Amino acid sequence: MSDASKGTQLPQSNQSGFLDKFFKLTERKTNVKTELLAGVTSFVTMSYIIFVNPLILSDAGIPKEAALAATIYASVFATIIMALWANFPVAIAPGMGLNAFFAYTVVLGQGLSWQTALGAVFISGVAFLLLTITGIRQKIVDGVPNVLKSAIGVGIGLFIAFIGLKNAELVVASDATFVTMGDLTSKGPLLAVFGLIVASILMARKVKGSLLISILVTSVVAMLVGFINFPKGISDIASFDLPSLSETFLAMDLKGAIAYGIISVIFSFTIVELFDNLATLIGLSKKAGLMDENGKIDNLDRALQADAVATMASATVGSTAMNAYIENATGISEGGRTGLTALTVGFLFLLALVFAPLIYFIPSVATAPILILVGALMLNEIKNIDFSDFTDVIPVFLTILLMPLTFSIAQGLAFGFISYTALKLLTGKHKQVHWIMYFISIAFIINFIMGGH
Repeated sequence: MSDASKGTQLPQSNQSGFLDKFFKLTERKTNVKTELLAGVTSFVTMSYIIFVNPLILSDAGIPKEAALAATIYASVFATIIMALWANFPVAIAPGMGLNAFFAYTVVLGQGLSWQTALGAVFISGVAFLLLTITGIRQKIVDGVPNVLKSAIGVGIGLFIAFIGLKNAELVVASDATFVTMGDLTSKGPLLAVFGLIVASILMARKVKGSLLISILVTSVVAMLVGFINFPKGISDIASFDLPSLSETFLAMDLKGAIAYGIISVIFSFTIVELFDNLATLIGLSKKAGLMDENGKIDNLDRALQADAVATMASATVGSTAMNAYIENATGISEGGRTGLTALTVGFLFLLALVFAPLIYFIPSVATAPILILVGALMLNEIKNIDFSDFTDVIPVFLTILLMPLTFSIAQGLAFGFISYTALKLLTGKHKQVHWIMYFISIAFIINFIMGGH
């Protein structure tokens, strides 16, 4: 081998050695190529959030371009932290359910400004970090019964699906019956049904990136039928003039959030994020083989810390609470085992900034089917609910039903926790109630007394 050839290969060898040592590739029985391919797979399956989250945040009044920039920058920052600090093959982005809670419950439902709501998100991130560092977070999770944990996931799923049906105008307001079927002969609902069919078929066939493909295909069809305009040039599709954060960076109103009441908003943010994120991380870790025979997950604390810091950073730039995405399971299925997978996703999120102008050509009827399908996928948790105990069934029923019917995740949580604690006490089953449930239930009752919604 020539000296020139040696000179060419030596840096590559050193780089590979560094990556192997830093990310523990050999230890976790993987390699650079596998991790990179896994990262691409995870990105493709979760990249729909780039278009969906800004549209949800824009309903809360956040400027769409700034919301898109905040979504991407927050996802890049969070995913890189997860990669380098926790060495998890898990990407983080604004959580579905958490963004709906932000826009529809806190801003539109309770009448807070989006700046105040961002302040609440930041403070919940601080609380989240403190709960993680002190170990209280794990105690809270351990104290909440499994039936309620499952009910929370199902309820949020129905809430997200209801928002999707509403955005698609498949369900509309009615003076007589509160809600009714929309006009299925108009372009908007028809396009949404088309997108729902496309996405469902692609998902059933296990096509990678099925949700993103559905959004793009439905948007193109919407242009063809005159529902939205075509891009006028290449600059409408891609541009190196990156979207600005000027309208949302440090716009959060911390004083406003505290003045409104920490319990009513921040507590609900923390509870929702608490269970959703931890359950997702545990499930993904188990799938990746990162859980030992005793159920211990190496660096789980670091992963939870990364998520808490990411939520604080997200609020700073103008987006909502962050969450690990279950879509990471696709990358893990492709062999992703380390933070190099997550690092790849973060890099691809950064590249997506070039295509930011596309957000203006993605109608809500193209993203509505995604909300419906994400909600449907969250129904999976219902299989873990035992319906044989009536003192479990009623709290589960109230949690699941009241989230969509009150258009509030917090209301569903409140009725679920309070009814569970009360029923167990009044039926002589108080030994089944962990002490943390009394604390949470009392907090929700105080919130109701103070006029919280």
